[in-house]
Amino acid sequence: MTFIEKLDAAWRTRNSLLCVGLDPDPARFPAHLQGRPDAIFEFCREIIDATADLVCSFKPQIAYFAARGAEDQLEDLIAHVHAAHPGVPVILDAKRGDIGSTAEQYAVEAFERFQADAVTINPYMGRDSVEPWLAYPDKGVILLCRTSNPGGSDLQFLDVGDGERLFERVARLVASDWNTTGQCALVVGATFPDEIARVRSIVGDLPLLVPGIGAQGGDIEATVRAGRTAAGSGLMINSSRAILYAGKGEDYAAAARRAALATRDAINAFR
Repeated sequence: MTFIEKLDAAWRTRNSLLCVGLDPDPARFPAHLQGRPDAIFEFCREIIDATADLVCSFKPQIAYFAARGAEDQLEDLIAHVHAAHPGVPVILDAKRGDIGSTAEQYAVEAFERFQADAVTINPYMGRDSVEPWLAYPDKGVILLCRTSNPGGSDLQFLDVGDGERLFERVARLVASDWNTTGQCALVVGATFPDEIARVRSIVGDLPLLVPGIGAQGGDIEATVRAGRTAAGSGLMINSSRAILYAGKGEDYAAAARRAALATRDAINAFR
């Protein structure tokens, strides 16, 4: 099953557009996990097992693992999702972007070493830097388009000719020229609902990964109304810290489930 097929099935069978981001910060872990060599794996595994039936995807951010030399725990975590919750795709949030030969190695890392179902990448270096990722047609390739951070406008809002903004050009190129195998998606931040609507008008039913709700303050109703497809899906709406750190004690996983359930239901109210 391809990433797109897996995602579509998750949207339908789990009735969810929620993506839970896994950004493990040991400084914020409950006391009973502090100091454990496997703390990152255990923290994330508990979150995953508590929320898997409520989500359409999980999104581990590679920097939170690599900064602490915990890449082996990331491997084990993705393997756990595939074994225990095989209907939920895993997006490796890596935002890679480099020339062909180096991109080939990054693709091996994401898809063969970590066994991710999809990966986020940066399109700034153009089509040839994307092609090594497209060589894995069963995997998802999710390209940055309109990011949720305030500084994204420094470049993404530049006029590239005839009134077209750079993020609009990226959306058009990906949807019309680069998505030859039907495996592409775009990152569009929830902090800019007008731009979500604009991207949706350009790309049709192409899936959108939408960070920025929860701790970053994106509005759920505006996000869903701007980005949903005619079928009421098409979105992976990510929440990380608001779910991961909803609780501080040994019951943190139960608190995370309550937060995920509330977020999923709030999203579904506007589908």
